[in-house]
Amino acid sequence: MNRILSMLALGMILCTFSCKTQKVKTDVQQLSDKELAQYSTAYFAAGCFWCVEAIFESVEGVKEAVSGYSGGEVDNPTYELVSSGRLKHAEAVAVYYDKEQVSFETLLKVFFGSHDPTTPNRQGPDRGPQYRSIAFYENEEEKNTIKTYIKELEQNKAFEKPIVTEVKAFEIFHDAEDYHQNYERLNPQNPYVQNVSIPRLNRFKKKFPELLKKDH
Repeated sequence: MNRILSMLALGMILCTFSCKTQKVKTDVQQLSDKELAQYSTAYFAAGCFWCVEAIFESVEGVKEAVSGYSGGEVDNPTYELVSSGRLKHAEAVAVYYDKEQVSFETLLKVFFGSHDPTTPNRQGPDRGPQYRSIAFYENEEEKNTIKTYIKELEQNKAFEKPIVTEVKAFEIFHDAEDYHQNYERLNPQNPYVQNVSIPRLNRFKKKFPELLKKDH
C-alpha cells in the first residue's frame, strides 16, 4: 500500500510540474544565423522540447538544437496557444548538424531511441497533440530513410506496441520563446527537469554512450 501511495504521489508531482511551468529568462548565447547556415538541419517532435533539445545537444556532430513549434498552420504560434492543445502545432526541435560527423540516419537512431513512439498524443507525464511524435522530412530521400528505419524497427520488434510516429513533410519551424531555449541546462532545480528531463537524458546517455560528445 505504501508503494502504491508513493507512486500516486510521484504522479501528482509530475502532473503539477509538467512541461508547462514558469518562465525563466535564458542568457545562454546560441550560434548566430550565419553560423547555423553552414550546417544541415533536421526536425523532430518527441514530447516536451526541453527534453528533446538537451538529448540532441549531447550528440557528437550536433552543433545546436533549438526548441520551437512545427506541424501546424498558424503563422505565429505562441507557447500559450500550442500548450493548450488547440493548434495542430507540436513542440519540436530544429537540429543543426555536421554531416561529416553525424548522419541523418544516426539522428533517427537518437530520435527513436530517446522517446516512446508508440504513445499517441503523449510522452511521459505530458499529454495532448502538442506532444505527439513526428519525424519531419525535407526531401524524398529523407522520407524514404525514415520509413525504412521504422520498418526495420517494426521487423525487429523494437517496441511492444505499433509505432504511431507521424512521417510528415516539413513546412516551417517557429522558434519558441527565448526562455525555452536551453531550459534544462539553465534550470536544473526545476521539479520537472529533475524528475523527467534529466532522467530521460541520462537513460539516453546510458543507452548510446558511443554517440555522445566527449564533454558528456
